[in-house]
Amino acid sequence: MGIRIKGTGRCIPERILTNADLEKMVDTSDEWITSRTGIKERHLAAPGETTSDMAAAAAKQALELAGMTADMLDLIIVSTVTPDMMFPNTATIVQKKIGAKPCVCFDIEAACSGLLYGLNTAYGMMASPLKYQRALIIGAEKLSAITDWSDRSTCVLFGDAAAAVILENDNDPSTPDFYADGFVCADGNLGDVLLMPAGGSVLPASHETVENHQHFIKMGGPKTFQLAVHSMVDACRILLEREAVPREKIRWVIPHQANWRIISAVASRLGMEEKVYQNVERYGNTSSASIGICLDELNRSGQLQSGDCVLAVSFGAGLTWSALLIRW
Repeated sequence: MGIRIKGTGRCIPERILTNADLEKMVDTSDEWITSRTGIKERHLAAPGETTSDMAAAAAKQALELAGMTADMLDLIIVSTVTPDMMFPNTATIVQKKIGAKPCVCFDIEAACSGLLYGLNTAYGMMASPLKYQRALIIGAEKLSAITDWSDRSTCVLFGDAAAAVILENDNDPSTPDFYADGFVCADGNLGDVLLMPAGGSVLPASHETVENHQHFIKMGGPKTFQLAVHSMVDACRILLEREAVPREKIRWVIPHQANWRIISAVASRLGMEEKVYQNVERYGNTSSASIGICLDELNRSGQLQSGDCVLAVSFGAGLTWSALLIRW
């Protein structure tokens, strides 16, 4: 069908929070953070800067690179766990901010797996009889809004950012799709490993939920690490075996940028350490934006060539996990 990645973009907020800054906020140290996570700094949104602001900025970059205008879009998908508000969905807010025409707009909530969930979903919609021609898929997070800055086990991990991918169907059967194969999965039995307890219908906002810090990210460290490594490695192996792709054919492996220990463990178990792209030291964990940021950096720096095979893989709250074998 000729569904290709036509453009990528990213939005990284200007404000930088370093490990030295965190040393003044909680009982931690640069050595402790670096040795356990690989993170040196993260970017935080400015006061008043919203998830949709970052998403729209990333979208405009991607549209410019693709040589498109927003009114050419048929489909907008935003992955986020930090929407501007419960409703309307963030995709419709982005639609307005970039000047897109009326089209299909919806959000996906798959946490850090969100961008890959979105790309898998968009491809399915574009390959269906509905024949959507041009899609905008965004991962955007203002995690600083749900980070407990008094909790040293979590506040060192997260940053704010957005990344966007433009897909176009040129209806040329001789053009291979970007989508070589994909895998998505979730296990709700593991939902208590990574969550934000309050703010929904189970625990609506109250004085008690605010006082108990229940509107912030809660995470089970060791268990999260084990589940992340296992699920990501398993998803990659499924795709490589299903498509009979030898490891030497993979140009880049892009894991979700959670922390360096997870990235390193996944790369080691796959036997592809030299192929891994990572930038976690500069941005921290930006959830659904992280893989898109990596793609955009590789794309704009000329490190992706036509025909390259890219293996992207992620995990997130839910527990969700996903992998995508991309043909560039």
